[in-house]
Parts: sequence; C-alpha cells; structure tokens
Amino acid sequence: MAIASSSPPTFSASFCRTRTESPSTFTRIPSIFSPAYRPKPHSLTRRLALSARLNSSKSSAGGGSVSPDNGDLQYELFHGFSQQRRRRGSPVFVTLPVDSVGTRGAVRRPKAMVQSLKALAAAGVEGVVMEVWWGLVERDQPMLYNWEGYLEIVSLARRCGLKVRAVLAFHQCGAGPEDTHWIPLPLWVLEEIDKDPDLVYSDRFGRRNVEYLSLGCDMLPVLRGRSPLQAYADFMRNFRDTFRPFLGVIITGIQVGMGPGGELRYPSCPTQKLTWAWRSRELGEFQCYDKYMLASLNACAREIGIPEWGNGGPIGAANLMQDPELTEFFRSDDGSWNTSYGTFFLEWYSGMLLLHGERICREAETIFRGTEASTSVKLAGMHWHYRTKSHPSELTAGYYNTSTRDGYLPIVRMLAKYGFTLCCSCFELQDVEERKMNAVSSPESLLRQLLSAARVCDIPLEGETSAARLDNQSLQQVVRMSKYYSSGLEKPSFSFNFVRMDKNMFEFHNWVHFTRFVRQMSDANAFRAKLEVDAMPDTRRSPTSLSDVAKFGMASAYC
Repeated sequence: MAIASSSPPTFSASFCRTRTESPSTFTRIPSIFSPAYRPKPHSLTRRLALSARLNSSKSSAGGGSVSPDNGDLQYELFHGFSQQRRRRGSPVFVTLPVDSVGTRGAVRRPKAMVQSLKALAAAGVEGVVMEVWWGLVERDQPMLYNWEGYLEIVSLARRCGLKVRAVLAFHQCGAGPEDTHWIPLPLWVLEEIDKDPDLVYSDRFGRRNVEYLSLGCDMLPVLRGRSPLQAYADFMRNFRDTFRPFLGVIITGIQVGMGPGGELRYPSCPTQKLTWAWRSRELGEFQCYDKYMLASLNACAREIGIPEWGNGGPIGAANLMQDPELTEFFRSDDGSWNTSYGTFFLEWYSGMLLLHGERICREAETIFRGTEASTSVKLAGMHWHYRTKSHPSELTAGYYNTSTRDGYLPIVRMLAKYGFTLCCSCFELQDVEERKMNAVSSPESLLRQLLSAARVCDIPLEGETSAARLDNQSLQQVVRMSKYYSSGLEKPSFSFNFVRMDKNMFEFHNWVHFTRFVRQMSDANAFRAKLEVDAMPDTRRSPTSLSDVAKFGMASAYC
C-alpha cells in the first residue's frame, strides 16, 4: 500500500506571467532519442523461438531458402513477443473496452477476452491499451488499492504475446449512473465533493462538472489531508510497486491522465458531447468559477493593478452554440480575445493548465524513472473552429492557440523537458468530411500543428482515432497523417492506438480492413513469420494469411 507524502502541501493563489519568468518558456533538453533515453535490454527467462524468412527464391548452401540478409534469422524473444516487435514501421495498439474490468475489480468475460487477444496477436497488433480507473482501484477508501483485474489483464496479454500500455485514468467515465459504462470518481472523493462542491470545475452559470477535480486545488489538502496531486502521486507510486515485474517488459508505456477524458484540458463542454454529430458548433465555456480558480485569478489581477479583471471569466463569450462571429469576445476582427484584457485572461487560464500538467509530469517522471516504460500525455483535438482567428473551442479548453499564437508548442516543450511522449487523436478525420457539417473545422490542420510541434521538440508521438471507424478511407487517412510526422526524420518514433476494441471490429469486412491496416502500418508485408511457441503450451500457432487471420478474428469477438 502506498504511503502519502509527508511533506506539507503548498499553494499559491496567483499565476502571473512576468518579464523574468514565463510559464510558456522551458529549458531545452537534449533529444530524447539520445542514448540516455533508449530502453536497455532485459535478462528474462521465458523465451519464444521464432524463425522468420524474408520472401526470396535464392537457395542456401544447405538447400534452404535464404533471405537478402544471409539466411534464416533466429530470434530469441521474451514473454511471447513475435518478430514484429523488431520490424520497422509503426506498431499498432488497440484500446480495450471500457468495461474490461467490472466495478468489483475483476475481469469481465475473461474467456472472450483471451480469444480476442489471440486474434489481435494473430493480426500483428503490438499490444493493447488498458485504462486503469482511479474510481475502481481506489474506490471505497483512500490508499486502499485493488489492482486484481488489471493484473489479470496484463497476465492474459503476456500469455498471448502482447504488450500493454496503461492509461492512468483520474477522470470520470460516462455521463451518469444510467450510462452503460459509468465509472465515477472514487466514492470517498465524491463524499468530499459533496462537502465542498468547489473541488470541481464550474462555469459562469454555476454548472459544475464532476468529470475531474479542479486544478485550482491541486496543492491543497482537500482530500482527507492529502492534496489531489498527492493522491495522484500515491496512486502512480502504488501502481509502479504493484506492476514492477512487468514495467519495461510487458507494460511498455504509461499514459498519465491530466483532465476530463484523460486529456490535458478543461471540461469546456461535457466529454460525451464531443462525440455527438452537432459538436462542431460547440464554443465551450470557460471553467474558472470555483472558488480556488477565482482566488488565483483575483490574486493575479490584483498583482498587475487591475483587480476588476479578477472577478470571473470574459463577458460577452455568449452561449455554447452561438456563432463565434456574433459574440463580443470571440469575433475575429474586434473581439476582446485580442485585447489587453483578453491576453491577460487567456495567459492566466492556459498558464494554469500548463502548470497543472507540469506538476503531474514532474511527479510521474520521478516515480517511473528507471522502469524503462515510456510516459505520455494526451492532448485534445478541438478542431471545430480552427479556421477562425480566435479558435474559441480551443481557448475554452485551455489551449491559447489562435491565428497569431501557437498554443501547443509551450505544452510540447514541457513534455520534452520531462521526457514524455505526446499523444493526440483525430488521425482518421478528414477536412472534406468535417466541413460538410462545419465550414470552419479543420482536424487535419490542427493535427499537423501538433505533429510539427512534436517534430520541433524531438519527442515521440502516439496517434489515436477519435472514434472506432474501420472503413478503408479512414484507415488510409491514419496512414497519411502518420507519414506527415515520420517523413524525413532519421529515427522517427511513432505508434498508433486504435480506439477501441468491440464486437464490430471482428465483423468480417471490418476485420479484413483492420488487419490490412496493421500490416501496412508495421511493414509486415515484407516477411512471413513462423511462430514456434515452446514456452507457452496454451498459445496456438498464429495464422499468417489475411484470410486465416480474418476467420480467426471472426471466431474471437469480445462481446
């Protein structure tokens, strides 16, 4: 069981930019592709022998076929990993269903899970993404953790020859108890919220969002003597200690949740709305009206001698669904977003989010240092007003990104400072389709800006889909956008998370599209692999032809 930090929490109500120190400026560090960041090989005992032969008609002296690189390549692979782990290209991961672990902490439908994992392995998938919910693990009492279901998933993945990426989810899942996939914050946290509703974000109308704790109380002992930051750190520390034998071997990546939906952002509109068809009109609401955020804003306004700027968010931001050009704050030509007041507020608002991210990155970097598992942070794809000057849906989410200011580069620099990978979604979205609903939307332009920031800061990238789209057009768009990041880089580090596994994935036509996509991303068409599993008697020989893989997938649906 993890022990909470004994150091007393500290809190500064003010977050202000000064001439001597800017929250958007960070010290550059050496490239994370330098030897200091490269994982080191492990000495392991369980081995899987694999013989791979590249396509060739040339005969060897012994009468067998030889590959262009001088014959059979014998690999000793560990923990069931196939030769695909050593190939060039971009590995593909698949996010598991939200309800993979039930409310009691056990894996749901374990037999179906095993069959699905075998199908993914047969298709050439690198691994799975496992969401680890704070509301399930630390559900009933502070610092009482139940990892049972997640340990079982890691064990099943290991048996099937798959790697695991863990997402530490400190947010709520679903819209409410009536939601099929409802996972609230821990019950004891909800009790504290009932006592002090200002522990969660609020907009100007007093509507509270309980998806994630307000970053305004990050450093305050509001959770039964611990601060939220201490609670997150204790959770990460206990995760590290519990899963230590798997870290860097089976669990190769850890994504640290930093906001609603697991993304570093404010809940400018409820997460479930972001997937609705009419989302393209959402401006969002500034989330700065809980007492902790207001205290910080007020102190910052007093510090610059204009206390009236500290009473709340912008006036004239209109309502969620209004045309931004009809609003006083967001309109392009003379909107107050581009005034001294707008600059003050947006720098404070985005700066607080950046500070929140840096605090958690600092803790996570210390906790997971030496585990050889990569760490990542996800940014949201708020693309539906990207072609306007003010980018309102990005501003309300905490990204101070406009036609005249790059709001993502400071965040990516911060991630580089702590050796984090950038994760971003929308890889399957195309401008031509999105603009049918909204002429000012541009997911491709937003994604290119994020990918360019990752290239400039020399950090690895994880791509994601924003929805489980398996049509060939969407999957080919993923391939195109991944090449935008990797093109021209000497050692690109790109991987892809498909969100998410469900029974539709295993329908014949969808499965054929998906397996072809996996091979295309990972350059698997260059060779045929034969697996000889001598350490795991329950693992079957993987089919290699596309039709065999499709049939295997059809029989393995997790539903």
